[in-house]
Amino acid sequence: MAMVPRKMQSRATRHIFSASDDTTMTQNVRATHAPDGRHVEVRPLLNVVEDILHRVASLIPDIVQGKPVQTGAMEDSNHQSDLAEVLDISYHTINQISCEICCKCSSGDGHATTMGILSMLSGYSWDAKVVIALAAFAANFGEFWLVAQLYATNRLAKSVAKLKHIHETLEQVDDLGLKFETINNLFKAMLDVTNYIVQFHELPSRYIHPEAPEILTASTLFPGAVYWIIRSILFCASHFLDITGLVHGYMTTITESWELSSLAHKLDNLNGHLRKQLTLCHLHLDNNKQRETYETLRLLFETSHQDNLKALKAMLCSNDDPLPLFDGSSKQRVSIEVLRRKIVLLYISDLQNVSDQELVIFEQMYIESRQDSTRLESQYELVWIPVVDKAIPWTELKPKFDMLKSTMSWYSVYDPTVLEPATIRYIKEVWLFKAKPILVVLDPLGKVVNLNALPMMWIWGSLAYPFSISKEEALWNNEKWGIVLLADSIDPSLSYWISEGKYICLYGGDDMDWIRKFTGTAYALAAALQLPLEMIYVGKSNPGKKVQEITNAIQAEKLSTVLPDLAIIWFFWVRLESMWHSKSQHSKTVENDHIMHEVMRILTYDSGDPGWAIISEGAGSMAQGKGDAFLRCLNEHEQWKDTAKDIGILPAMADYIQGLQTPHHCNRLTLPGSSGGIPDRVVCAECGKTMEKFYMYRCCNE
Repeated sequence: MAMVPRKMQSRATRHIFSASDDTTMTQNVRATHAPDGRHVEVRPLLNVVEDILHRVASLIPDIVQGKPVQTGAMEDSNHQSDLAEVLDISYHTINQISCEICCKCSSGDGHATTMGILSMLSGYSWDAKVVIALAAFAANFGEFWLVAQLYATNRLAKSVAKLKHIHETLEQVDDLGLKFETINNLFKAMLDVTNYIVQFHELPSRYIHPEAPEILTASTLFPGAVYWIIRSILFCASHFLDITGLVHGYMTTITESWELSSLAHKLDNLNGHLRKQLTLCHLHLDNNKQRETYETLRLLFETSHQDNLKALKAMLCSNDDPLPLFDGSSKQRVSIEVLRRKIVLLYISDLQNVSDQELVIFEQMYIESRQDSTRLESQYELVWIPVVDKAIPWTELKPKFDMLKSTMSWYSVYDPTVLEPATIRYIKEVWLFKAKPILVVLDPLGKVVNLNALPMMWIWGSLAYPFSISKEEALWNNEKWGIVLLADSIDPSLSYWISEGKYICLYGGDDMDWIRKFTGTAYALAAALQLPLEMIYVGKSNPGKKVQEITNAIQAEKLSTVLPDLAIIWFFWVRLESMWHSKSQHSKTVENDHIMHEVMRILTYDSGDPGWAIISEGAGSMAQGKGDAFLRCLNEHEQWKDTAKDIGILPAMADYIQGLQTPHHCNRLTLPGSSGGIPDRVVCAECGKTMEKFYMYRCCNE
């Protein structure tokens, strides 16, 4: 439809805000609102409107300068079918509003025209009103610029342009681009406010009730927002007529500049209020959504299922990603289906508390379990779930995440940032994850059978399969204290030494002078007594640079055998700590469990100075003690050699070391934080008295 320019005097006499009263205006707008219950899905129509306005904005500079315009490739829209349904409902209304805008935008009474359009839209919801009005304007606006775009290359467009005087506009208005730029900001403000109104109507009632205070507050703004958008549409249409009409040398008046500024300010103000309320709505919605997700996880992991996929999908596929996992062996993304009806071990950690030593040992265990796929112990899958701090930008965390992921042969969550906050909350509150890694075990039906199988994994490796609490109890029932349990396979020669019945000494500490005295004295006494003695230095817990330097010195001076690297030293100590944690989980204490008693003694030795030692005769009897007492025992061999003839060397040594113990001692026990916390009461493994409890904070970055 051709647009007719308004008369010059109407611009000079219009003052749209002189008699405005927002309260009265809002009441009048509400009086026109009589929704008939029809539902119009306006998002597809709004997408088309935005496309028209954005494309026109990008075309105008080239068109007015006479440059060739790139039409761009046609793109199939996913909204075409939805748009067809919208147009079936609103096509007639769009045409009516379009005619109303064309005919009355220059009438001089913008308020009356706006109210007339609102009356025509009375049966629609607030979001539909404003989108239909914008669509009516965009149809005419887009038509003009489509003809202008094709004017120079298409004969039909050239003829139409002449009938509508478009050619005169393009040829005679030199600053057309600048004039249209003045209303582009108003276009943007109109679209921003419209988008907010549409987003409010798109909020899912499942998570936020339509009568929620946040929505009710926003709804009070809708009448005014719709009014001022339609009022702005009329101004843009009028402005458009002026600068594309036959009035040569048209210049924007001060009144129009003020009106444009006032409309933009009005919409920006509404934009700010609506944005604030929408943020509050999303917060309310997200809280309800996370609450539902949390309850869903709780129910899924407490209920029996046909397989484990339902629970795993709820935890790991929060964004419906079909490939949420990364396979460390193939370096490909994979579906959750790879875990179906498998025993699944969920290795949960943050990015800061995963040590290199832990990953090295974990990798060795995992690879060993995969060497024979027919073994029962290999019938499980391992998945790393990294818990990331979302307060830290992902760009800062991703390099660390990628580095850790690259060292793993097992599965890992491909993108940990998509894990729902409710999932992280569940992991922390129900599975008791804090900072130290845990290993949660799910059976093939998705039931949790162990909240932390890491201790039993470190103690028994794949022999702990299927990693359940009941399996842990069964394994402990078959264990007894001795060098086999203590040292496991930390050295390839250990099993041979045991089978040969050799005397095996494990010792630790970080006092090099004591180490030299102790190893020299021990070997000298063994030679004198003709005892086959092997000694292994096992360092200290959390080994670092100092332990590495001592290990190098022992090798250089050929004082004894050493463990090949810090990872094996770490493994020796983490196995001991795991024994303590595992026994604690089963309510074992120093008073009622022999293994717990012996483990506590060694952990106590590690916290003291200058060192400690334990000697075993093959897999048989043992003697152990603190460094000074043990060294004194060796030096005072003459004092206990007769007793050794009666009860044996190691029992005699054990009795002698026990006799050296004084009533006054100061034993320290340092226990790493665990998912289950630290017990309130721990007794001394040496005297049986309750130990005092202190808190220690340590940062060790050797």
